[in-house]
Amino acid sequence: MQHSMQHSNKESSTKQSMTGALAWVFAVCSGLSVANIYYAQPLLDSIALEFHLSTATIGLVITITQICYALGLLLLVPLGDLVNRRKLILIQMILSAFALIVVGTSASPSLLFAAIAMVGLLAVITQTFVAYAAHLSADSQRGSIVGRVTSGIVIGILLARSVAGLMNDWLGWRSVYLFSASLTLISVFVLGRMLPQRSFKQSKLGYLQLLASTLRLYRELHVLRIRGLLAMLIFMSFSILWTAIVLPLSATPISLSHAAIGAFGFAGLAGALAAAKAGKQADQGSGQKTTGISLMILVLSWIPTSLLHTSLWFLVVGVILLDLAVQAVHVTNQSLIYQVRPEAQSRLTASYMIFYSIGSAVGSIISTQVYASSGWRGVCILGAGVSITALLVWIADRLSERFVAARRDH
Repeated sequence: MQHSMQHSNKESSTKQSMTGALAWVFAVCSGLSVANIYYAQPLLDSIALEFHLSTATIGLVITITQICYALGLLLLVPLGDLVNRRKLILIQMILSAFALIVVGTSASPSLLFAAIAMVGLLAVITQTFVAYAAHLSADSQRGSIVGRVTSGIVIGILLARSVAGLMNDWLGWRSVYLFSASLTLISVFVLGRMLPQRSFKQSKLGYLQLLASTLRLYRELHVLRIRGLLAMLIFMSFSILWTAIVLPLSATPISLSHAAIGAFGFAGLAGALAAAKAGKQADQGSGQKTTGISLMILVLSWIPTSLLHTSLWFLVVGVILLDLAVQAVHVTNQSLIYQVRPEAQSRLTASYMIFYSIGSAVGSIISTQVYASSGWRGVCILGAGVSITALLVWIADRLSERFVAARRDH
C-alpha cells in the first residue's frame, strides 16, 4: 500500500506543470490562433476591392484556409506525440506570425493566397495546445483544464469576426493580420518563459507510422468513433446557425449592420464560459449525463431561434442555449477520449477534430442553400434535425452499452 501511495504521489508530482496561470495562457493563445482562420470572413469585400478580384475568386480565401486547416489536423497535430511539444508550439507560433505579416503586406493575389494557406495550416497549433494541456494536467483536473482552454478557442471563434470588422472600418483589412502577428509574437515571448522545461520521451514511431497510427485509432477505439460522430453533428448544427444567421439579420425588415450582427457573438460567450464546468463534470464521472442533458438543450435551442422574426431576444436565448450545449458536449468528448490513450493525446486530438472540420464545412455549405430555398424556418428545421440525430446517436450508444453489460452479467 505504501508503494502504491508513493507511486501515486510520484505520478501526481509529474503533472504539476499545468498551473492555473498557464491554463489561462493556453486559453488566450488558443483563441488568438484559431481566430486567424475566421478573420477573413468579414474582410472579403475589402480584399476583393483592393486586388480587383471577383466574388467567386475571393471566396477561395475561405476555402483555402479551411482545407489547409484540415490538412494541418492530419499532418501537424500528431507531431505532438513525436517531438517535444514545447519546441513544436514555439516554432509554429513564430512561423504563424511570419505568415500573418506576409498576408498583411502582400502585394499580389498569389502571395496573399499562399500566405493565407500557411495561416490555415499553422492555426492547428490551437489543437496542440489542447493536447499539451491534457498531457500536463493531473487526471482529476484534465476535463476542467481542457474545458478552460476550449473556452478560449470558442471565444476566439466568436469574437474574430467582430474584431476584424471593426478594425477593417477603422484601419483597413491589413491591420487585422498585422495586429494578430504582433499578438502572436508577444505570445511566443510569454510561452517561452512559462512552458515547462521538462524532458521529452521520444516516440519510437516514425512520422509515416505516426500518421498511420492516427487513422488506426478509429478502428481501435469505440469511444473515439462515437464521440467523433457526435462532434461532427454538433458542429454541423453550430455551423448551420452561425453561417446562415447573417442572411435574415442583414435583410429587410431587420437590416442590421455587420457590426451589430457580429455583436450576437457576445451572446455565445455564455456558452463558451460554461465549457470548463462541463469538463469538471466529466472529471467527476458524469460525462454521459452531461452529454445527454446538453444534447436535449441543443435540440430545444432551435425553438427560440426559429422565432427570430418575432423578437431578436428569442434569437439571443437560442444562441446562448446552442453554444452552451455544443461546448459542453465538445469538452466532455475530449475529456472522455483523452482517458483511453494518455500516450496518444495529440493523435487523438487530430482524429477527433477531423470530424469537427467535416461537420463545420458541411453545415456551412448546406445552411445557405436551405436558406435560399426555404428561408429561416427551413434553416431551423435543418438545425433541429441534425441536433435530434446527435441525441439519437447518443441514446443508441447508451442502450447498446447497457445491452452488452446485461449479456455479460448473465
